[in-house]
Amino acid sequence: MARRLGISCGFWRLYPLWRWCQVPGVPVARRINRIATISMHTSPLDQPGTGDAGGMNVYIVEVAKRLAALGVEIEIFTRQTARDLPPAVELTPGVTVRHVTAGPYEELDKGDLPGQLCAFLHGVLRTEAMYDPGHYDLIHSHYWLSGQVGWLAKERWGVPLVHTMHTMAKVKNYLLAEGDRPEPVARVVGEEHVVEVADRLVANTDAEARELIDLYGAPAARVAVVNPGVNLQVFQPASKGAARRRLGLPQDGHVMLFVGRIQPLKAPDVLLRAAARMLAEDPSLRSRLVIACVGGPSGNGLARPSYLTDLAAQLGISDVVRLAPPAPQEELADWYRAADVTVVPSYNESFGLVALESQACGTPVAAASVGGLRTAVRHGVSGLLVDGHEPPAWAAALRRFVDLPGWRDAMATGAREHAAGFGWSATATRLMDVYGAAVARRRTGGHHGGLLITA
Repeated sequence: MARRLGISCGFWRLYPLWRWCQVPGVPVARRINRIATISMHTSPLDQPGTGDAGGMNVYIVEVAKRLAALGVEIEIFTRQTARDLPPAVELTPGVTVRHVTAGPYEELDKGDLPGQLCAFLHGVLRTEAMYDPGHYDLIHSHYWLSGQVGWLAKERWGVPLVHTMHTMAKVKNYLLAEGDRPEPVARVVGEEHVVEVADRLVANTDAEARELIDLYGAPAARVAVVNPGVNLQVFQPASKGAARRRLGLPQDGHVMLFVGRIQPLKAPDVLLRAAARMLAEDPSLRSRLVIACVGGPSGNGLARPSYLTDLAAQLGISDVVRLAPPAPQEELADWYRAADVTVVPSYNESFGLVALESQACGTPVAAASVGGLRTAVRHGVSGLLVDGHEPPAWAAALRRFVDLPGWRDAMATGAREHAAGFGWSATATRLMDVYGAAVARRRTGGHHGGLLITA
């Protein structure tokens, strides 16, 4: 094994391990048996809404489960963040999470993780070296740090690399929230390099595909649009009254919900400021208005863990604000069902799984008109898209969900119907097409011009 590894961070001896036998008449995707999924900075075992765990974690877990159901074995590599974590955990039959020792056994800021790339890569290559050559058929990396690992592993193993950005530095910096830090130049350069070396780039929406092409110079032929999905078995309509009883919410309340990490990018403060304006304009709302925020501090938000509590007090609305910790999916579904509207005021979203989960539960959404939210929410049918982040505009939009119950019920119906078109099984099937295209490109040693896989 040591001879096969033979690595250092400054010098690579690369040799091809990957080989295929052409079987006439058999689609390429059927020959993909085992995929190495790279998720360096956040584990699929982490609770979404805590630390760096969010929609990407949900995406990786749900896709892995559906791919396993299609007969593909998935091994997910992530950084070990506690000494007592086992080297490998079976997430579900066919899906294994492998913990790689890289740096201290604690959660690191994303800015410190590039220093652990070499150690993490060594752990990934060491695992592969225990098997016969050609163990993995393909690599799917998530987020730019994982893309760096995926690039070197792909060269070492001679397999194709498929990469999903989830968020992009150039887009985040263009839509920077007030008080948020811009993404560093090192990340921009790293993303540009991943775009250059990946055999296929998966974009969540047509808008994200255009950003990859226009901002990063990605060849259109290597960009595939595959919409994320929603677990329609967990997130489905049920009794609003029963959900409110379980959560201790008033039956006659006007419940407005925020779900997500508490950080400037997600902009939960926009909801609180809009609520304060609504109460200033109509004090009679105070007896029934409930502003529920489900999530935990993350990113820049860790520097001010009491930010929402302090802001509510400053705005004089502490009595209507309820803060709750991140919740598992079954409980989260109750929060969605209990709400009259879910508010997603983010400055940028690659897609916006929260919006889709809410709609699947029959609760319409008021979302910022940015990024993937323009796809996740159908304006005027399943909810509203709001331009900008100014409290007056948001207060006016949210007031409609209070004043127009008939219209709100129509939005709820539209929300259910819209979300029904997004299932994780469809996402996994489309990804298999992307994987097949990546394999074909690798075999021929060139680009397949004109290929654009859409949702």
